[in-house]
Amino acid sequence: MSLLKSASIVSLLTLASRITGLVRELLIAAAFGASATTDAFNVAFRIPNLLRRLFAEGAFSQAFVPILSESRTRQGDEGTRLLINAVATVLFWTLLVVSVLGVVGAPVLVWLMASGLRESGGFDAAVVMTRWMFPYIGFMSLVALSAGILNTWGRFAVPAATPVLLNLSVIAAAWFAAPVFRAHGLDPVLALAVGVMVGGVAQLGIQIPALVRIKSLPSIGVSWSGIKAAWHHQGVRRILRQMGPAVLGVSVAQLSLLVNTQIASHLQAGSVSWLTYADRLMEFPTAMLGVALGVVLLPQLSKAQASGDKTEFSNLLDWGLRLVVLLALPCAVALLLFAEPLVSVLYHYGRFSPTDVRQTVLALSGYGVGLMGLVGIKILAPGFYATQDIRTPVRIGITVLVFTQLLNLVFVPWLGHAGLALSIGVASLINATWLLIGLRRAGRYQPSPGWVLFALRVVLASGLLGVLLWFAAHRIDWLGLHGQPLLRVGLMAGCLAAAGVLYFGTLLLSGMNLRQAIKR
Repeated sequence: MSLLKSASIVSLLTLASRITGLVRELLIAAAFGASATTDAFNVAFRIPNLLRRLFAEGAFSQAFVPILSESRTRQGDEGTRLLINAVATVLFWTLLVVSVLGVVGAPVLVWLMASGLRESGGFDAAVVMTRWMFPYIGFMSLVALSAGILNTWGRFAVPAATPVLLNLSVIAAAWFAAPVFRAHGLDPVLALAVGVMVGGVAQLGIQIPALVRIKSLPSIGVSWSGIKAAWHHQGVRRILRQMGPAVLGVSVAQLSLLVNTQIASHLQAGSVSWLTYADRLMEFPTAMLGVALGVVLLPQLSKAQASGDKTEFSNLLDWGLRLVVLLALPCAVALLLFAEPLVSVLYHYGRFSPTDVRQTVLALSGYGVGLMGLVGIKILAPGFYATQDIRTPVRIGITVLVFTQLLNLVFVPWLGHAGLALSIGVASLINATWLLIGLRRAGRYQPSPGWVLFALRVVLASGLLGVLLWFAAHRIDWLGLHGQPLLRVGLMAGCLAAAGVLYFGTLLLSGMNLRQAIKR
């Protein structure tokens, strides 16, 4: 299967995930609005998600996938399956201990994440929901293990589809379970926490048949001798050594999120929710482009590194970066110039007020500034992980974290919660640029010919797209059409379709061969 086809499959399934995720957020926004209660849920959900990104999908995947790919290349499937069993054993028992500690220590975790909830009245609810949802990290860490195995075997579809199950579970909880909770005198937001846990179980369950088909379902050791042997497995030791700097590196981004959530909890009530709703919209382009390409590229880059093919390594990075520029730049322009129509059409229902729309638009614009950086990092960082050089991205990330907080000192007093989003956006651009320079200096990436003309064509087409969307955003009263949802949806779809036709039409008229540009 070609890289483009694999990336397309992952991207389409990721789109399905983001669409269902958007429906999830739309239902939550309409049912609960942006309040101290929704802030409590978002904080509680963010705690296991933070740890999941820190230890599971983040540091663990960065260390596990390159070593797994190397093992399969050099030792074959049987030797690799022994590594998988050892890793699964260590991971399972570690997660069990962490989950117990998380449930017991929930009040401390909530205080560290968002102590400002004590002032708004959402602290106790956040503690309860954290306890209900914390075991989610265990399920998702095992899902990350399964995804790493399946991706290494070239099975990208199932891992990309699993997030849909979480979204469907939370949608069902908001739609059906919340009224039941309300009828029994319980806070209906608690139903969302139940939905998250059910979704975690479902995501792990769907991975099992796929692992069985490739004969790589992990066997978890339960005896003391089996656990001890797993800890001393050479591959596990290598992964743990790699995870050290990887944890530090991912910690940088998550620490920035932690600090920003803490700051937001002390701002106006609803600030955490506004940032969350804006972040959900940002996940569309970052996941469809950055995550999808990163998932496909990391095993291929690791394979090229293991075989010593430097030309292939560079060409893979070049292909990914061209797709980033081709697709992420127009998305960034759209988020900056068409933010109010997007937020109005997608969220402005029920208890989500015009004020909530305007505040979410401000946050989305701040994030939009850094979209190119956010997507670019997903392509550039694997260029280091594939060579098992995790220290360089860590050093860059720590410096960028410090710079992000300095930006917060400037932006937050001026822009409030939107300043937090803008700080992340600007810092992401700096991070991506630094990673690119690092790859160039290390000789791992050499741009292919034709980049200048390619970039000029994309900038021209993006500029025309921006003019059209800016005109549409200011000529139509999107908030005033609140009572006509079908008309609003139709107008937004028409504007985006026209912008897409204009963008790609301009590229074709400028002489760009799109098929050649994205072929791999």
